[in-house]
This record gives sequence, structure tokens and C-alpha cells, in this order.
Amino acid sequence: MELPVVVGVDGSDSSLTAVDWAVDEAARHRMPVRLVYASLWERYEGAVPTGSLARPSEQVMAEHIVASAAERAHKRNPDVKVSTDIIPEDAASALLREGNNASFLVTGSRGRGELKGLLLGSVGLAVAARAHCPVIVVRGDKAGLAGTHERILLGVGDPESAGEAVRFAFREAQARGCVLDVVHAWRRPSPEASDDGTPDAEPAPGHEDEASALLDRLLAEATADHPAVRVRRAVVEGPARKILVDRSAAADLVVIGSRRRVGHFGLQLGRASHTLLHHAQCPVAVVPQQV
Repeated sequence: MELPVVVGVDGSDSSLTAVDWAVDEAARHRMPVRLVYASLWERYEGAVPTGSLARPSEQVMAEHIVASAAERAHKRNPDVKVSTDIIPEDAASALLREGNNASFLVTGSRGRGELKGLLLGSVGLAVAARAHCPVIVVRGDKAGLAGTHERILLGVGDPESAGEAVRFAFREAQARGCVLDVVHAWRRPSPEASDDGTPDAEPAPGHEDEASALLDRLLAEATADHPAVRVRRAVVEGPARKILVDRSAAADLVVIGSRRRVGHFGLQLGRASHTLLHHAQCPVAVVPQQV
């Protein structure tokens, strides 16, 4: 059975936008959708007396939120199978556990009650940084959210974190029938000092050629597996985070890899991933690579 697309819902406008995006994505890949609301309401409201018919107000609200989200999903696409769940647990922990049985996790860019001006909600950041399945944070302008650019942007960086991201991006481009723009950013090494102690004017040649050859190696297998995908390669000098944020304005989804070190439980995001999650102009997919 195909694993579902799991969506974190909390009643915020951001989470409703995530529901819309997830339903469209599930239809594209013929996957079911699972809507999850998680909160520690029992801790804050106290246990309901045994035999009481009363329900905590937070639980009543949760039931309303998931019912409304399910109705919205059904209206968006009645052919997509939708299930719901309410979990009495903190949202980040619940979604991380749900991710163990998900094709990928989808969250909004800001949650209910997040501080005004916050660029990315704390739950979205924690999930994107720790999940062991791909995480899509739904954010950006109307064009990117609607998929009108017909273009996926893949940022390829460290070879140790790129493999799963490359495969994910190719599958996504094939499902959408769109162009896949692949960008590898490279930096000139620090100038080496000459014999008299002054830095050389130009670094040794060949760095761009090396970056291009690395990109070709990383894409070779996926290109062979997906011959119908139109690929545009680019090696660009400069900081990856700035290059990818700028190019996200012309993309429907930006995909980037992230290493997951076994036994490490802290946030595991590189600088480019962190910047994209806060500033990209389209949804961002963080795809983990186990190392």
C-alpha cells in the first residue's frame, strides 16, 4: 500500500494552504492524504473525570479543525482518499513519528499562535530539521504555490547529502511533466599567497570544470532512470543559499538535500536549507540523506 502524504493541520491559514498543496501533490502521485492535529491539551486542561460526557475545549476545537480540513481536502479533489487523526502530543514529536510511515510530511510555513513576523514556525523548522522522510514546507507567492512556473529547482551541494534529493526531484519533475533546473553552486578557494607574501590575483584554473564534472556524476543515474525529464544544468559561482533563494522566484518547488547523522537528535540543517525555509518564494522540499 502506498504510504500517505501526512499534513500537519492546526486551523491556521498557513496549514490550510498546506492542505491544498498536499491534496494536489497526492493526486499527482496517486497517494492518500492523512491530516494530523497534535496538541498537549490534556496537560493544560486536566484530565476529564471518568464517566464524564464533557470533552476538553481544545479537543472540541481539534475535532472541528480536522473536520474542516478534511472537508476542504475533499472539495479540492474528491478522488483523493483522506483520513484524519487527533494526537494528544506536542506537534513536532507527533509529526516526526508520523513521518516514519509517510511518503513525505507537509507543513505550513507558520502555525496558529506563532509570533507576528516569524519567518518559519517552530514546528515546521523542527520537523524539516529532524524528519527521516522528505518534508515540504509550503510557502511562497501565489505563482509558486499554484505551480504555474512549470519548473522544479534542485540545489545540489555536498555529494554526501545529494543522492536522495536528486532522486526525489527527478520523480517530482516526471510526475509534473515539467522542467528540472539543477544548480550546483561553487566557491573560489581563498587566494594563495605568492612567494613575496601577496595574494595571487587569480586562483588556479579548473574549479568550474570540477564543479561541472561533479554535477554530471551526481545526475548520471537519475538522468538514465528518467529519460523523459527535461534537465537544465548550471554551475554558478557564489553562495548556494543566495543563488537558490533568488532562483526560487521562478520555481514551483525547490528541492535540497540534508544529511541525517545516525544518533544525532539536534537540528540537522545546512545554511542553504535554513535560508530557503525562511526566505524561498515557493514551497521547499528538504530531503534527508542518512549518513
